[in-house]
Amino acid sequence: MNTTIAPHYNPTATRFDTTFATSAALDLDAVRKDFPILRQTVHGKPLVYLDNAATTQKPQSVINAIVDYYTQYNSNVHRGIHTLSQQATNAAEHARTTVQRFLNASEEREIIFVRGCTEAINLVAHSYGQHHVQAGDEIIISAEEHHSNIVPWQMLCEAKHATLRVIPITDAGEIVLEEYERLFTQRTKLVSVVHVSNTLGTVNPVKQMVAVAHKHHVPVFVDGAQAVAHFPVDVQDLDVDFYTFSGHKLYAPTGIGVLYGKAHLLESIPPYHGGGAMIRSVSFERTTYNDLPFKFEAGTPHIEGVIALGKAIEYVWGLGWETIERHEHELLEYATERLLSIEGLRIVGTAAHKAGVVSFALRDIHPHDVGTILDNEGIAIRTGHHCTQPLMERFNVPALNRASFALYNTKEEIDALVQGLHKVIGIFG
Repeated sequence: MNTTIAPHYNPTATRFDTTFATSAALDLDAVRKDFPILRQTVHGKPLVYLDNAATTQKPQSVINAIVDYYTQYNSNVHRGIHTLSQQATNAAEHARTTVQRFLNASEEREIIFVRGCTEAINLVAHSYGQHHVQAGDEIIISAEEHHSNIVPWQMLCEAKHATLRVIPITDAGEIVLEEYERLFTQRTKLVSVVHVSNTLGTVNPVKQMVAVAHKHHVPVFVDGAQAVAHFPVDVQDLDVDFYTFSGHKLYAPTGIGVLYGKAHLLESIPPYHGGGAMIRSVSFERTTYNDLPFKFEAGTPHIEGVIALGKAIEYVWGLGWETIERHEHELLEYATERLLSIEGLRIVGTAAHKAGVVSFALRDIHPHDVGTILDNEGIAIRTGHHCTQPLMERFNVPALNRASFALYNTKEEIDALVQGLHKVIGIFG
């Protein structure tokens, strides 16, 4: 595939009613050949991988980048003057520039490499929250949040005797914006909200939500774990204060992620971790911290993960956002129609604006049974509460089945899922 770095894309929409008249069709055969894991069989059946909201598969170019690092220039970064160290440093910092362009951040120093969204949220909760949240203050999150965007704020609230306030959602899985606006008080110190729900697929109106919060002089953190693989994100256009995503949901390795923060905010808060690289000078009496972004990157980073993340972004750019969005929109529409044709199947999450996620209940059959039978057919979906237990309570279900799509999925795989679900019904009656 062509993986030449494309110019920065200006995101004009995060909706699936966008017109794609100028975009080329995705060459699925060529794309699928880029992902070696898709060639295997499971239980003697061709692998149908529909668990992309949990983690995406990796193209050969990303795998090659990891192998190349370890076989050609494995060395630590920002520490050595020898050739291998300089090569590794240059490759890692090139990846930072790539991420800056990917998010349209105004400066490279606003890009902090972390292990993933969970660490990024904990970093902000600790470094920003510990210094700006006091007893009686309030933090706003939504009813759609992943546990990673609930627990750190609960821990902060418990430590500071603050209050967590929750934005309600409709039966379709959409944030009630009027209620969101009513939650703001003089004690509101932060909003933290998911861009795309990992369970419902809802694409939240974060630009509008940021504008409301800024009217009250409140910063906003956005969890973009489920967004960045599906449509372009422009942090300057959103005017978001903090944004995070995990590489493994964007065709990159596990253990690498990004925290974007406006430079003036990152400069105003203390480091989360202490150690090597994040210092300017150390004595037994006093330590002074390094400049951004290194102030927040203590210790040896996940070097090969950083480099591979840059390659994953280049891969997505090579395909083109319009092409990806159109293909995934077609998959979502097709899957929704086919699944609703199954008697006794109920889709949970019917927002007007969705990414490629369909969660559903199938009669009174437990999702774990559904998932087990589908696995025997070579079909991988997610079952359980999807790390969103409060959301399960909102919809009065103990667990759900979830099919989530990526750029390499096909309509034929959705047909296989539907056929597998009919087999489930045949077994359980």
